[in-house]
Amino acid sequence: MTKATVETAIFAGGCFWCMVKPFDTQPGIKAVVAGYTGGHTVNPTYAQVASHTTGHTEAVKITFDPQIISYAQLVDIYWRQTDPTDASGQFQDRGDSYRPVIYVNGPAQRQVAEASKAQLAASGQFDAPIVTQIEAAQPFYPAEDEHQDFYRRNPLRYQIEEMGGREAFIRQNWS
Repeated sequence: MTKATVETAIFAGGCFWCMVKPFDTQPGIKAVVAGYTGGHTVNPTYAQVASHTTGHTEAVKITFDPQIISYAQLVDIYWRQTDPTDASGQFQDRGDSYRPVIYVNGPAQRQVAEASKAQLAASGQFDAPIVTQIEAAQPFYPAEDEHQDFYRRNPLRYQIEEMGGREAFIRQNWS
């Protein structure tokens, strides 16, 4: 019997509450954790990140089985949850902690992410430049328990968040 191989992917695309479900519902996904990455404060709290003083983005860390779902497929799902032309946040969520970033774990992920970004830019799907950053993965800190599985535990509040522009943007640009 061979040991199952898992990999991780980290994506920031605005409010982490809205970034869990699109990945969590895919085959081959072992876990999706909401958290913080990319900043200078060790083990930050939600309040600290929300103050825009830690340098962190709200992000999701996805543990996946690459034999079932590839990193390239995850990147494709990621693009379809975001406005890749908005560097100042996502939808109703504004500021650095909501900026779109693909955090890569090594050269193989960077190559996939860069190629995917170039392909999206060349597609002409958007009139504005693709500004989503691709950065090296940094320490990832899981968010507090109340932020985990938010779409399941708080379906009404989750729906309200989705209606803050993300849902309409996805329907208009990615359908």
